[in-house]
Amino acid sequence: MAQRVSFEDGVEPGLWNPDLAPTGAAERTWRWYHFAALWIGMIVAVPSWMLAAGLIEQGMSAAQAALTVLLGNVVILVPLLLIGHAGARYGVPYAVLARASFGTRGARLPALARALVACGWYGIQTWIGGEALLTLLGIFVGADLKGAPLAFLDIGIGQLLAFLAFWALQLVFVTKGLTTIRRLETWTAPFKILICGALVWWAVDAAGGLGPIFAAPSQFAAGGPRAGQFWMVFWPSLTAMIGFWGTLALNIPDFTRFARTQRDQMIGQALGLPPTMGLIALASVITTSATVVIYGSAVWDPVELSGRLAGPFVLLGLIVISIDTISCNIAANLVCSAYDFSSLAPARISYRLGGFITAAIGVLIMPWKLLATTGGYIFVWLTGYGALLGPIAGILIADYWLVRRGALVVDDLYRGTGRYAYRGGWNPAAVIAFALGVLPNLPGFLATAMPGSFGWIGGGWTAIYAYAWFTGLLLAMLSYTAMMRRAG
Repeated sequence: MAQRVSFEDGVEPGLWNPDLAPTGAAERTWRWYHFAALWIGMIVAVPSWMLAAGLIEQGMSAAQAALTVLLGNVVILVPLLLIGHAGARYGVPYAVLARASFGTRGARLPALARALVACGWYGIQTWIGGEALLTLLGIFVGADLKGAPLAFLDIGIGQLLAFLAFWALQLVFVTKGLTTIRRLETWTAPFKILICGALVWWAVDAAGGLGPIFAAPSQFAAGGPRAGQFWMVFWPSLTAMIGFWGTLALNIPDFTRFARTQRDQMIGQALGLPPTMGLIALASVITTSATVVIYGSAVWDPVELSGRLAGPFVLLGLIVISIDTISCNIAANLVCSAYDFSSLAPARISYRLGGFITAAIGVLIMPWKLLATTGGYIFVWLTGYGALLGPIAGILIADYWLVRRGALVVDDLYRGTGRYAYRGGWNPAAVIAFALGVLPNLPGFLATAMPGSFGWIGGGWTAIYAYAWFTGLLLAMLSYTAMMRRAG
């Protein structure tokens, strides 16, 4: 069990604060069911629902979409368990663990990268929560409260006010800590599952049974509008599904550091992630496919779908979505970014201040623009940041398992002159490996995100980008291992 580090142990104030210190025995209280409930709480959420639903709109059949999501989450479970092992064993958060590979100062690079992605997700979840509140209020008053689009923002005044109101509501929980979030996830998880089940029941009933839902072929079938293009969509979609939780694959030590045992975190994650993600994907594709039968087009946003329905179930569903968004957003996004920002300047930035920084950036990125289309959400946002975070995951796994064989000297993670100081606090091998993992995916990202400006980029680069997370992880892992073994 890791010992709590203090200033008396010779650590530097610039590398330590109470929030970043290793957890002690009294703080190791999370059992396997807490991790399972945490994952259920984070998964049964609007962004997860929109994954499979978005694939339906991209042309996949219900079965193809559900299997793509499930496969992606089986793959991402592997780095989750490998990186989470370090948190459970040594009690350190992600921002501190990264010092072993990137250096005591260099760890700010992966911490900042992860924090900025979390800010994007925090903004997206806040937007979804605000839309749920606005829809709920609109049902009560019997009117559309969005308002006319504002210049530059491209959203109505009602949408902006709802977004800011939900943003302010979440700040109440910033000061409550992980214990409150764990309890909120544990208590709300069963209700969210019931709501999903009820929505599926409505979809099947309204569509006239499962037959019409699953009878609809994919657009990639022979004679379809996109015949022969399945694999062109499948691989970037699978990469995006992996990238969806590629964020948590990095900062999972922020949670596993509170595990009672290694077994608790491993069983809890294995039971909580793939099965739940498979079920939410199935519920999503059934409901979204049903909307094609009912409305003639896919409605991939459950908040928008709820606005088309009526009755007490809808009101309850929107309330649950709002509560769920708060718990999921703080657990999956704010916690990690707060720790990461704190690691940039531990003596000046506390966990609470890091949370407020996250909340501020979440507004400035204008998250509604990221959700404007399914293509932008899946192939630009999810795949794009997967290209950024995949190499970091590869370096962390290589350093902990292949280079150090799971052995870390915890005290040196908090010392500027210890074994993880490398060259001026930076490990050149990690920086080079990170660059080697990111750069091959950059041209494809630019061509996908801004085709009008980068149409000259060849198809070979976009083909590499389709495997962005895999490409980045493998290149970084292999190059880092080779450089470290050669140096050692």
